[in-house]
Amino acid sequence: MRFVVATLLATASFLSPMSVFAESADVEATIKKVDTANLVLTLDDGKTYQAPEEFNFDGLEAGVKVIVFYTEVDGKRVINDLDIVK
Repeated sequence: MRFVVATLLATASFLSPMSVFAESADVEATIKKVDTANLVLTLDDGKTYQAPEEFNFDGLEAGVKVIVFYTEVDGKRVINDLDIVK
């Protein structure tokens, strides 16, 4: 019986969603496009980064160099923090 329970637990942990193991990453790049309506930043690396609803876009415009700290969730890069490089 213990073997059956252990096997079921091992199978369940193997099949669980991998998004639980999301890691934070960062990228330094220049802003290419700011879309405040959809809360999206496009950087010159060609990737888009989703901002949370409470995100402050003040001072962010095309040509500004930034460091974006993000977490990848369900295939989207979600911004955790952002610093402007001076």
